[in-house]
Amino acid sequence: MPIISGLLKVLDKTGFRLLVLASVVGIVSGCGALLFYFATNSVEHLMLGKIGAFHPPLEGTPESSFTTFIGDLSAPYRWCLFLVPAVGGLFSGWLVYKYAPEAEGHGTDGALEAFHRKRGVIRGRVPIVKTIASIVTIGTGGSAGREGPIAQIGAGFGSFVATKLGLSTMDRRILLLAGMAGGVGATFRSPLGGALFAVEVLYRDPEFEHEGLIPCIISSITAYSLFGAVTGWEPLLDTPLFRFDHPAELLLYLALGVCCALLGVVYVKTFYGVRDLFKLLPVDNWLKPAIGGLALGLLAMFIPQVLGSGYGWVQAALYGKMALWVMLVVALAKIIATSLTISSGGSGGVFAPSLVIGAMLGGAFGASAEILFPALTQDPRAYVLVGMAGFFAGVANAPIATLIMVSELTGNYGLLAPLMLVCVVAMIVMRKNSIYEKQVAGRFDSPAHMGDFVIDVLEGITVRKLARKGRKPTLIPEGMTLPDILDKIASAKTAYYPVINKDGQMTGIFSVNDIRRILNEDIPPTLVIAGDMATKNVISATPDEHLTEVMKKLTARNLDEIPVVDSEDPQKVLYMLSRRTLLAHYAEQVEKTKEEFTE
Repeated sequence: MPIISGLLKVLDKTGFRLLVLASVVGIVSGCGALLFYFATNSVEHLMLGKIGAFHPPLEGTPESSFTTFIGDLSAPYRWCLFLVPAVGGLFSGWLVYKYAPEAEGHGTDGALEAFHRKRGVIRGRVPIVKTIASIVTIGTGGSAGREGPIAQIGAGFGSFVATKLGLSTMDRRILLLAGMAGGVGATFRSPLGGALFAVEVLYRDPEFEHEGLIPCIISSITAYSLFGAVTGWEPLLDTPLFRFDHPAELLLYLALGVCCALLGVVYVKTFYGVRDLFKLLPVDNWLKPAIGGLALGLLAMFIPQVLGSGYGWVQAALYGKMALWVMLVVALAKIIATSLTISSGGSGGVFAPSLVIGAMLGGAFGASAEILFPALTQDPRAYVLVGMAGFFAGVANAPIATLIMVSELTGNYGLLAPLMLVCVVAMIVMRKNSIYEKQVAGRFDSPAHMGDFVIDVLEGITVRKLARKGRKPTLIPEGMTLPDILDKIASAKTAYYPVINKDGQMTGIFSVNDIRRILNEDIPPTLVIAGDMATKNVISATPDEHLTEVMKKLTARNLDEIPVVDSEDPQKVLYMLSRRTLLAHYAEQVEKTKEEFTE
């Protein structure tokens, strides 16, 4: 540890400490994303594929070799499909509520709460419990995504590193964000989107945690590179080559943005409404995810597309292989399925389900637009891509990160203009609704920035303004003996006494405490003169000095009073200014400021 501490000090002097630590966090986040990816796929293949005989289409499959849903209803164990999510919910609920209750639900909220209200601290066991519980939940068909769990896993490691190295609270919060960025950037093969997501998702208003942007970019690049080196560099979803060169079509995209927002409100209300209903159930909390899983399984017997993350169905919609009514049904059913999975206490993210819902809505909108407005609609499949970005941008209040992430995970940048329009419109319409409860309105509302916005009401005010509140100085000649000094200060109202020479120039200063110290010594009082007691290094102020600077001087030396001297003649004392006078003026200005803000 001494070697590490020394290295960190060197890095701190050069300004590279956080960047180096962010890259370390990125490596671990990338490894976590890999572990999560392969473990989830393995459990899903065993539980859904082998036991449930459920084989949905896969994301990233080229259109030339793409097949639609394959499932044999007569398979021996197909009737068990509705039980599989319940089994996953049972195990997940037991694990979470026994070892880390804060790991329930979608993990992004847990990371947001840690950033805003817990000084960036995440318990060490939370990422471990979250990982296992989410693998089981998603692998057994739970309608959840990888974004929440991997965000909390990365954030947990960032918090752990900062805590172990004894870093400041602000540094711990930044490394927490770097962990989120690394996990999301790797999982969705979106390095820039992951970095932007981590700094944008904190707030409902269009604000960024700009202090964390560079570390988040470093972490995200590192994690993405590690993940890509193992799994490949192809985008998550394969898409046709879309393009936008028909400005009049923006009217349809504008309408799609409003539709995304309206369905987003339904999604958020349903999600938290179901959560409130589960809270009323008279059973132990750890059993509730199993009940939610059982209800999900029953729904899946009729609409199997609701199981799992659902990226394969987005892929089907992008290729135009899903009917209009099927996409509408899946969009609505996915809202219910996600609420049953996560709002019941299950573990998983809301990003993937939100993309599926938005894609299905966009696909249905595009198919309808082609029927109603064929002259305006270039390619109805393009609305699938724009819909999934717009929907999540609305429910997450993260338009910039979302449009970049969707462009990166599809490898398609030809629709940036409609993406920007739909994401911004959806976010504006949905402004007060968010799937992330722990978001705060803006930096001003975050406890993490409580001290950043304190208005310095003394800034700009000079000492001259308080001249009338200053006290007349009690000037003591250098040669005055202690008995005479005691007689002179008996009626004085000041605590400090400037010492002057025969020309009236200040040569030093002493306080009542200095007199007490002399009296306690075995020295004849008549032998003690003012010049002997005085401190030669006088801390003073001038009439043109700002009160902020004066307060700093008083605080730094723990002084109760300071002499104000002539600007042109620093040895000429004009009056004494006390700390109490400054504090009274400060309180007065604060009250005026409050009245101005409340008018």
